[in-house]
Amino acid sequence: MKFPKKLSYKLESRNQNNSLRKLFIPNGLIDFASNDYIGFAKSVKIFNETHLYLITNKIIQNGATGSRLLSGNHKVYEEAENYIAKFHQSESALIFNSGYDANVGFFNSVPQKGDLILYDELSHASIRDGIQLSNAKSYKFQHNDFEDLERLIKCFQSETTEIYIVTESVFSMDGDCPNLEELAALSNKYNCNLVVDEAHALGVFGDCGEGLVQMLGLQNAVFARIMTFGKGLGCHGAAIVGPNDLKNYLVNFARSFIYTTGLSPHSVASILVAYQHLETENKALGILRENINHFNQEKNILGLKPMFVRSKSAIQSAIIPGNQNVKLIANQLQEKGFDVKAILSPTVPEGQERLRFCLHSFNSKEEISEVLGLLSTFVF
Repeated sequence: MKFPKKLSYKLESRNQNNSLRKLFIPNGLIDFASNDYIGFAKSVKIFNETHLYLITNKIIQNGATGSRLLSGNHKVYEEAENYIAKFHQSESALIFNSGYDANVGFFNSVPQKGDLILYDELSHASIRDGIQLSNAKSYKFQHNDFEDLERLIKCFQSETTEIYIVTESVFSMDGDCPNLEELAALSNKYNCNLVVDEAHALGVFGDCGEGLVQMLGLQNAVFARIMTFGKGLGCHGAAIVGPNDLKNYLVNFARSFIYTTGLSPHSVASILVAYQHLETENKALGILRENINHFNQEKNILGLKPMFVRSKSAIQSAIIPGNQNVKLIANQLQEKGFDVKAILSPTVPEGQERLRFCLHSFNSKEEISEVLGLLSTFVF
């Protein structure tokens, strides 16, 4: 069958640049690659309690069967959303099928024509894709640079323009965090709507893994938070938490919510049970934080600190320019039994290629010390 020449050219170009993406099956190596920060994806207890919840509540439906506005809604959705809203100290929560769907649904529908979206230049692809679908104008500000952000606000502020400021509490490729307290104050000063994607903060920051916004006590200063479950919670889906009116608006106008089959009762029950475990099991959170501290101490001892992006999160990125160079070192670490992934351009800008270490509560301090020791022998 004929394959379009333009598509063939793009694939070949990726191959020539050593940046062709491929699917792979998990390899059984020591995990420094997944986003399962506190081990919930592997939890037998959560797995069993999810099934017990379904049996106890006599829920035997295998699939959602349609959009939640048609036949895909069920009582476990209401219980889960009420629980999530209370957990995040918010008026409401609305579950989406994924973090990507949540971001696309929000930014496609909420900012209106004549409004303005100001987003961090390193915002996730799902945020940028949603913004592209919006009728609002958008401009990026330099990464975590609030002077640049304020300059843009002053340029475009008017009485009729709603301004949405968009950032992430933990950036997925760098692992760094913005100064959310300063950002919230700036947003309040100019009466803007602050939107924070907490995908990589849920299950990592806060006494019960609530996220960075709540850890800092800023939940009332943020218009909307996107909480993604496929990382720290180890299950599928996401929720947008915010005012009751926002939930009502999204149900009526967010196309990625309206025109898709809802999650199955089993998926939603998994979300609910995982949230319940966040409240009752904070031992894993404590171990994760100890591992983050140990990682940072070890990279300082080994002289690796200059090559790493500054981060106090579970994501630690070592900049090794060049797709070929970073892939070589990733392969060397994998041959030694450690699953560390190379992040290539164009996923990150050319010259900013990196090794991305994801830390977990189930990693031992000995594993952390060994993988960093190997890294130092490969780069020095």
